[in-house]
Amino acid sequence: MTKLALVTGATSGIGRAYAERLAADGFDLIAVGRQQDRLEQLVGELDHTTVTPVAADLSTDIGVQAVAELCNSEPVDLLVNNAGVAHYMPIAELPADRASELVHVKVLAPTMLTRAAVPGMLDRRSGTIINVAGMLGFAGPAPLPPMGGRAIYTATLAHLIAFTQALHEELSPRGLTVQVCCPGVVATEFHARQGIDMSAVPRMSAQDVVIASLRGLELGEIICAPGVEESGLLDAVVNADLAAFGGQSPQLASRYRTA
Repeated sequence: MTKLALVTGATSGIGRAYAERLAADGFDLIAVGRQQDRLEQLVGELDHTTVTPVAADLSTDIGVQAVAELCNSEPVDLLVNNAGVAHYMPIAELPADRASELVHVKVLAPTMLTRAAVPGMLDRRSGTIINVAGMLGFAGPAPLPPMGGRAIYTATLAHLIAFTQALHEELSPRGLTVQVCCPGVVATEFHARQGIDMSAVPRMSAQDVVIASLRGLELGEIICAPGVEESGLLDAVVNADLAAFGGQSPQLASRYRTA
């Protein structure tokens, strides 16, 4: 029986690489994107499988609701929450509509699409969710880059990491698989859309990101970091988080007590 994958942001970059690879692996696709012409182009190029194009803007409540309804009504075996936007800007200068767009696309949409897809997956006792975040999700305290602030963008990626970890604890005992994929800088249109020239920066291909993600599923990785050679670094981050969480008590820490 042919499996069904729903990929958001499927018409370019990492999302397109997922769509191409999954189609080659025999999946039927629901391809979600903002631009109808790009969706039609994707359908034409992936003519060896069934591709259902869905034009939806995940920065809007209407767009999120429309795709969530599909996640709930269709037998989605694999949900790839990939759609993203690039707004690097100091928070005092970031227009409210762009801040809202970031939170909608990278926080609200993955949350609501996952919420809609999970009941059917649980009924079928199988299903996989991939949330595409980025290594910046670990980089809150890192020095600012030349292009300026990125607080909201970084926070949305950190949300996806924590969201995925918690989902794994909740859903893996019931047969579902959850992964967060955290690439570094990737050779896509992502930065160019904001006028940022990354041509001189070494970048990974979108295809390699997808190779790592799908191989990471086979390896049982909850956090897939395609460019991190030493996987123990990720284990150290997780263990440090758990150590801090476990190190709390109901008593006020001594450093906060009056001298």
